[in-house]
Amino acid sequence: MKRSLTVPLTALAPVSWGTTYAVTTVFLPPDRPLFTALVRALPAGLFLLALTRVLPRGGWWWRSAVLGALNIGAFFPLLFVSAYRLPGGMAAVVGSVQPLFVVGLSALLLGQRPAPRTLVTGVAAALGVSLVVLQGTGTPDVVGVLAAVAATASMAAGTVLTKRWGRPDGVGPLALTGWQLTAGGLLIAPLAFLAEGAPPALDARAAGGYLYLALANTAVAYWLWFRGIGRLSATQVAFLGPLSPLTAAAVGWAALGQALAPVQVAGMALAFGATLAGQLGSGESGSFSAGKKNARKVSMDLMDPGLRR
Repeated sequence: MKRSLTVPLTALAPVSWGTTYAVTTVFLPPDRPLFTALVRALPAGLFLLALTRVLPRGGWWWRSAVLGALNIGAFFPLLFVSAYRLPGGMAAVVGSVQPLFVVGLSALLLGQRPAPRTLVTGVAAALGVSLVVLQGTGTPDVVGVLAAVAATASMAAGTVLTKRWGRPDGVGPLALTGWQLTAGGLLIAPLAFLAEGAPPALDARAAGGYLYLALANTAVAYWLWFRGIGRLSATQVAFLGPLSPLTAAAVGWAALGQALAPVQVAGMALAFGATLAGQLGSGESGSFSAGKKNARKVSMDLMDPGLRR
């Protein structure tokens, strides 16, 4: 598949995630965030495992567990905690600084020095998202803010480590996605049953909503996301993240009758422009090339000989 399609295909992942709020609000039973996170992750992971019939080998058992915890098992519950405890779209605002987290972690783990343009673009993306979704009032909940920051850091760390470790020889992104979703789902399962008890009764409407979340919103979306991480720089992928809250705002306006003020439209334009700029200015060229080579050498030195790419 042509490389020119990599960015738009990867962008479909955060666009899909932006529909989660509307689907949850319209189709799913209320106050079951951990059960929803479990249904999103574990069935999708088991489906992909059955489809690919490939299991981790050697050091990839613990790598899959770490990536599954960061990208799924910790991220999903923390995200839902922040969404339930913070007013308005403040959780989305905190999440929109993920490109800046990725830039910092890429410097530490991948040896990629951030250009000033990248930092400015990251700040612009966060500002644009804040204009779109930040409408809450009052004092923010401390636990909610900490959960939002932890969720953002967890996903950023998972993105950078996924880029650093790559995947073992002969294993495609579909199998890698299945490993992480399964590991993350198994981590969420005991938390969901301990905190929320038995699963709720589901009607056809809720079953359809969960089916959409598990297949399109999770299995397909995360496959596109991890595929994109393998072909783009970690920073490029992170700059696609603001498309999620922008999609949520657009779906709310189109499907749920939520009005958009002029300042929100301006914020959408700013965040979308920053997303495009992040693709143009965050590639692995120039000063990033040496960092990529060094990171690849370090990564291969750490990997088991039988798992090198």
